[in-house]
Amino acid sequence: MANINTSETKSKFGVPITGNTGSGILMPKLKYRFRVTMLGGFAGLTEARTLTQNVMSATRPKITYEEVPLDSYNSKIYIQGKHTWDQVTVTMRDDISNSISKLVGGQVQRQVNHFQQSTPAAGNDYKFDMQIEILDGTNAGASEVWFLEGCFITNADYSETDYSANDPVTIALQIRFDNATHYQGDNNVNGRVSDGNPFPDEVDVNTDSPLG
Repeated sequence: MANINTSETKSKFGVPITGNTGSGILMPKLKYRFRVTMLGGFAGLTEARTLTQNVMSATRPKITYEEVPLDSYNSKIYIQGKHTWDQVTVTMRDDISNSISKLVGGQVQRQVNHFQQSTPAAGNDYKFDMQIEILDGTNAGASEVWFLEGCFITNADYSETDYSANDPVTIALQIRFDNATHYQGDNNVNGRVSDGNPFPDEVDVNTDSPLG
């Protein structure tokens, strides 16, 4: 039997590109390789670890820019107006020891004390930070980081109970935040936030080179 060399077959999959004989397919980011960490007013390091271990799903940030029309002689043009970050949703398992219920309940009470009917004097008294990291599956380091600042809960859904269901009880949080920064991960597992550069880097429109 003749020997068949198939070592180069993997480079032939994908969309053919003119002038490129070995295009192949880039490895995609996989949805199940992620980590969510909540810090600041929400939890200390131990509590943050408990939250992270019980996260089931999380949406990534979405941003919308308003359009500002400028009317002219025969037509109109548009410029960019203010932007809005959409809320993110984080769904967690409600564990049997009530650790997640306690942490979520503590944050809800921090935002509004429902027993005393009192509220904090400033946002810093109840807002927390959060990061959503994309992992590559090789180690605990992040390949991509979304760092969310000024977070607070706008909706806490404690789900429902059902005699006919086998699913775990969940708590789904709608989280509003003031700003999000997109970072290139650096696989640094010791830092609170990735030390990588903002992704993508800022560019000077006059020199077309990274600012530094």
